[in-house]
Amino acid sequence: MKRFQRRMLLFFIVTAGLLLAGCSALRREPRPAPDGGERIRVVTTIFPPYDFVRQIGGDYVDVVQLLKPGMEAHSYEPSPADIIRIMESDLFLYAGGESDVWVEELLEGSGQAPVSCSLLEWVEPLEEETSEGMQVKEHHHGHAEGETDGVHLDGAEYDEHVWTSPVNAQLLVEKIRDTLAELDPDRAGIYEENAAAYLEKLRLLDEDYRQMVRDAERKTLVFGDRFPFLYLVRTYGLEYYAAFPGCSGETEPSAATVAFLTDKVEEEQIPVVFRLELSNGRVADAIAEAAGAGTDVLHSCHTLTVSEAERGETYLSLMRQNLEALKRALGGSESRKTDTAGSGVSGGWAGTGQKGENGCL
Repeated sequence: MKRFQRRMLLFFIVTAGLLLAGCSALRREPRPAPDGGERIRVVTTIFPPYDFVRQIGGDYVDVVQLLKPGMEAHSYEPSPADIIRIMESDLFLYAGGESDVWVEELLEGSGQAPVSCSLLEWVEPLEEETSEGMQVKEHHHGHAEGETDGVHLDGAEYDEHVWTSPVNAQLLVEKIRDTLAELDPDRAGIYEENAAAYLEKLRLLDEDYRQMVRDAERKTLVFGDRFPFLYLVRTYGLEYYAAFPGCSGETEPSAATVAFLTDKVEEEQIPVVFRLELSNGRVADAIAEAAGAGTDVLHSCHTLTVSEAERGETYLSLMRQNLEALKRALGGSESRKTDTAGSGVSGGWAGTGQKGENGCL
């Protein structure tokens, strides 16, 4: 039933979008690139690919992120204006998990679509899992237990938060670099040079995470919140306990879940209980208070808060903040800092394509 309702919603959105397609208010004339040519127009659903594109493309790319600062990614629905931006783009990048079921249906139902790439298809995916003590009353994204509505690979459901691992971030940057070069071969050298500089920063980030884990006094994290960091903990050999799975729509854990997590914090003398950037923190606060611990934020990088956007935070700066938070939680010595400065761009519009060797549609 929910799939039918969503299909009908998308039908009306697409229809409205086509009717509004002639509205100049929704069209933005692209700024000319430094060489006088047109910029490649890219649309992303979430922040990580948005930031990667602007680091690689610089002034030769106009990139738009659909998820606005402060918006919750898992409840996002596209507006007619968003549909137009997607259909008028040269490249559309999306996560590809349960949050993006609407994307798959949109692309399947549209007569024309831009080159469209799922981040999930660019890395080795990890199946979503439930850790000990985790509360799972419903299937992820609010679907009832047993429903199969969503994106599945070979019958399995995969965690979409692939960018939380700096190793995966490098893979994504390489794929975006190659895709931009295919779309705009005359500027391939520029994209290669920019990507090489950015990849070096990501490699240093990965090295610092590995050093942090080597120096750590403990290897276990506790989250009084959802847990979208499966790729991070698997990359660096960490363990975790959490109140909810990464894409859960639940906000109130059972007394048993709170008691379990509180016991783990006390038993393993864990000094920090984590929450996510957009969370109200009530669950983490309750666990920390009961166990005599502190709280901290680990940023999923899904999107920015309004204040983070105003400060010009980047994927690198947020992941460096996460590194420092993990040091406080796990214990260990200081590791070196690296420059996290990045450039910004804005824009968005059109092209078509078939699925090619980069895994894009």
